[in-house]
Amino acid sequence: MDEDLIFIEAKESGERIDALLAHNIPFLSRNAVQNLIFSGMVTLQGKPIKKNYRAQSGEIFEILLPPALDSELTPQDIPLDIRYEDDSVIVINKPRGMVVHPAPGHPDHTLVNALLYHCGESLSGIGGEKRPGIVHRIDKDTSGLLIVAKNDYAHQFLSAQLSDHTLSRVYEAIACGNFREETGTINRPIGRNPNDRKKMAVTETNSRPAITDWKVLNRYSGYTHIQCKLHTGRTHQIRVHMASIGHPLLGDGLYGAKCPDKGLEGQCLHAAKLKFIHPETRQEIHIEAETPEYFKNILAHLRNPI
Repeated sequence: MDEDLIFIEAKESGERIDALLAHNIPFLSRNAVQNLIFSGMVTLQGKPIKKNYRAQSGEIFEILLPPALDSELTPQDIPLDIRYEDDSVIVINKPRGMVVHPAPGHPDHTLVNALLYHCGESLSGIGGEKRPGIVHRIDKDTSGLLIVAKNDYAHQFLSAQLSDHTLSRVYEAIACGNFREETGTINRPIGRNPNDRKKMAVTETNSRPAITDWKVLNRYSGYTHIQCKLHTGRTHQIRVHMASIGHPLLGDGLYGAKCPDKGLEGQCLHAAKLKFIHPETRQEIHIEAETPEYFKNILAHLRNPI
């Protein structure tokens, strides 16, 4: 695969270059960006820059992405619930409990393993060896829609939509407690929890803007069925935002009750709607995934508690 060249313009002054690039290239982690800087792959007017360089408004940086490594992951014949597919993209309705990409503790039987079997070599390499084609991710215990790129152009095109918030994602969730209002917006920055590196938190320190719209769908005794629309895509955004206003998601042991609630371990959260501009046709694509059985069962129990 050939190298790819990306150009990023700084819109304001003072931001560190690694943070600027990680913010504008969603498919690269901050660590990956730092490795590119260290390797001299990020230049300004033809000269490599240092990782602590602070950008000035109007500066245009060149980022040279090296060829993707051949993946050593094993393709595995795992059934996929495919909701849309063509030569550019594939949209999967991920089941609750499936890990998206390999990580410590989950080396295989992930969505990536299943995609490698289904798509063969027809996946974008930009995400790196462990994340071929992955444009965005959803947590293991979150069910629902996830879009995957089949080539590098599609990956960059979709990632740009993710960055400028034109790739629309709507979720359904069950939150603990009763909301006073019918709708609301949470506009609170999210960053790594300074006291627990495994968690995110609403914080002003080393954080990024995060905005979530919510509205009530149904009310139950002690719980509320809500819809959430993301304007940004921070890690654990809905879970962190809901916990920050006193309404952690049902089953969320990381940000809510430590003990299983209603027999559910893991957050009750479903990526229900996805809207994006197709990278080739430029048509707007709308996809929906119906409420899964585990979610329906919880709602039935809330309607008719035993």
